Amino acid sequence: MAKRKLTKQQQARIRHTQSERQRRTERKSSQAEQQLEEGSVGPEQAGVVQAHYGATLAIECPADGLVYRCYQRANLPALVTGDRVTWCAGKEQTGVVVACEDRRSLLVRPDMRGQLRPVAANIDQIMIVFSSLPATPLALLDRYLVAAALSNIEPVLVLNKSDLLTRDDPYRTYLAEYEALGYRTLLLSALAPLQETLVPELREKTTVFVGQSGVGKSSLIRQLLGDEDIVIGDISDATGKGKHTTTTAMLYHMPQGGDLIDSPGIREFGLWHVPPDQVMQGFPDLFAYNGLCKFRDCKHQDDPGCAIQAAIDEGAVMGRRLDSYHSILASLAEVSGYRRYE
Repeated sequence: MAKRKLTKQQQARIRHTQSERQRRTERKSSQAEQQLEEGSVGPEQAGVVQAHYGATLAIECPADGLVYRCYQRANLPALVTGDRVTWCAGKEQTGVVVACEDRRSLLVRPDMRGQLRPVAANIDQIMIVFSSLPATPLALLDRYLVAAALSNIEPVLVLNKSDLLTRDDPYRTYLAEYEALGYRTLLLSALAPLQETLVPELREKTTVFVGQSGVGKSSLIRQLLGDEDIVIGDISDATGKGKHTTTTAMLYHMPQGGDLIDSPGIREFGLWHVPPDQVMQGFPDLFAYNGLCKFRDCKHQDDPGCAIQAAIDEGAVMGRRLDSYHSILASLAEVSGYRRYE
């Protein structure tokens, strides 16, 4: 499949975006350095990034529980929600971030130019929320699972809106199939109490909620947090897809313990930055047969002596999982640096 090429309009838009981003970076760096040089900031202290708003970071101070609007020094990497930082308080609830602790984990995804952008840091688990309305493609779930595996973050598959499921709904079967593969799973409804189901899974952990828009991520968090300011969207009648609600990754504290990170709804999750030879690691059921094929360069398609195809014929592996694997490989070969996220 031919690689996609950028149009002149797309190239101009990207150059404009890069120029604006560079100007914002220079502006916020100069403001940070000016405060430090003037000595108008207090002593260094620990903090956590609660959210990222353009040129500024929302830094929560554990000492007083307040959130400060901060700039960061130019020598720091791009900071994201969940980063543990060292910062200095300034005037009128402002400050400067001067250092960032080593990250336990980092969730990234490509932007429209194919470059990796961090989404959230120091995550213990990824709650992959999906539903039958809007119907979540299984290939999208597999993409999330691959991303989690390669990021060394434990995934949890959360089938939401169970009150809309019929007894023989195929999504019940899908959830059982993933559980049989060894993944942690949960069956939830935003209309039912979560104290005995979701809450115990969140205590003492930092969790990020991901999934396509409209599956109920923000509604679940509203039920968990109550009074926090979370905007909830409805499903568009025209497309069946959810309207995007949260516009930036936000960190919230659970009253019962643990932190939640709510990220923007994602309708398509790309893995185009992943080397093709690493994708198989995100499919443990397929990876178990990797290296057992007759030929070392087996493509796991119509190749003679393919151990994975033999396992499918024997019923030991689901054929749709191999289809999903090939779908991801095809997307890796297709993208040439520009892809629109909707």
